[in-house]
Formats: sequence, C-alpha cells, structure tokens
Amino acid sequence: MTLRIPLLSPDPHAPFPPAACALRQPDGLLAMGGDLHPRRLLNAYRHGIFPWYSAGEPILWWSPDPRLVFRTDGVRLSSRFRRTLRRSGWQIRADTAFDAVIAACAASPRRGQHGTWITPAMRAAYAALHRLGHAHSVEVYDGERLVGGIYGVAIGRMFFGESMFSAESGGSKAALAGLAHLLHGWGWPLIDAQVESPHLLTLGAQRMPRARFLAEIDRLCAGAAEPAPWRDRVGVLPVSVLAGTASGS
Repeated sequence: MTLRIPLLSPDPHAPFPPAACALRQPDGLLAMGGDLHPRRLLNAYRHGIFPWYSAGEPILWWSPDPRLVFRTDGVRLSSRFRRTLRRSGWQIRADTAFDAVIAACAASPRRGQHGTWITPAMRAAYAALHRLGHAHSVEVYDGERLVGGIYGVAIGRMFFGESMFSAESGGSKAALAGLAHLLHGWGWPLIDAQVESPHLLTLGAQRMPRARFLAEIDRLCAGAAEPAPWRDRVGVLPVSVLAGTASGS
C-alpha cells in the first residue's frame, strides 16, 4: 500500500496540516519535505509537531497519539540514585555547552537503533535556534567535565525535549531532573518527551492523548516571552538539591 503523505511547501512560513490528520501507522507521521528553517521549526513545535528522520531520507514530520510528557514535579528517581545525588559534587548549569550536548546526544548509541537521527542538518538547525535564544541545554558537570545533558526548544512556558545523554552513569537522569526542577520553579508544568520508551516511563513520563496535549501547548505557548539564554538565569546548581525534589520509587 502506498502512503499518501502531504508534501510541505518550500515556504518556511507555510502552515502544516492539522496534527489530527497524522497517520495511525506509522503512528504520528504527518508530512514530509520542507526545511529546518527556524520559523518552520518554531511553528511545528507550537502545533505539536516535530521533525524525526534518518540521513538520506526526506525530512519527516510527526505528531504521535498519545504523546509522552513529563510533569515537571513528576520526574521519578530511585531512592538509591537520590542517595547518590546527596553525596555528589556534580553541578547543573544551562546553555554553557549547547553544541557539546547535541554532539554527545548524536554520538550516543540507542538500543534498537543504527546510526542517529541527529544529522548534521539537524545539529545546524538547532544550533541556529540556540543562537536565537529558542533552544536550550541543561548540562551536568563533574568539575569542568561534562557528564550528562539534555536539550530542547522552549516556547512560552513549554519545553519540548529533544534528546539527552550520559557520559557517566546517571548523567542523563540528573540532567532531566535538573531541567524539571528549574522549570517547575519557573511555573512551567510540562516537558514534551515525544515518543514513548520503557526507559522514559520508568522515570515518570506519562501518556497524554494528542488532543489534550495540543490544547495544553496552545495555552502554554501563548504570550511567549522574548527568547534569551538561560546561562545567567540558572547559574550553578548543586545536584544534591535534586535528591529532595524528584519523586522517589
């Protein structure tokens, strides 16, 4: 059977098809083509759509149903890991190593995947969003060595997570918990985690029907503040504070 997938206009200002038109199989495939221009990317995220494709493929745009999300007060860390955090000298910072974080995410092996979907074009596109103040990274440092991180796109009071990595055991979990801690303190209730995985579910991610997700982000993205770097806003946060803020198991 041939799938009929809408082809996007070359104009980065052109609208996307409604997310409700996405395919059931493969879940969430909505459109193809277009480009990764910052305006198109921001428009996509505002409407619950994200790019996900492999090298050699056309750009594919997705909006799965249900959507996986984290409540910023609902990241779950094991009791053992929280004890480790209490004794740790690691630190959380933001927007101090965006390029290094996305490069590490691209290089991290993923179970069941060959290669990476974070292609050079994707890296360049999100680096451009970062320079414009829309894309951000949260880093975990051991001294001055980067041991974990996460990056994504912020619009209004909504954070759309893209990928995370660990260079040391627990680095990505600390980055996720650190991001959630910061966002919860700012009054941002959700982190988009896009596609379900067993690992994310163990960390407290929840399934949300797409219609509800779209309604939530429409509200949270409204009245977006002027984009700006997070480096000075976050400063340096000891990971030990996360031991008391993340949910336990």
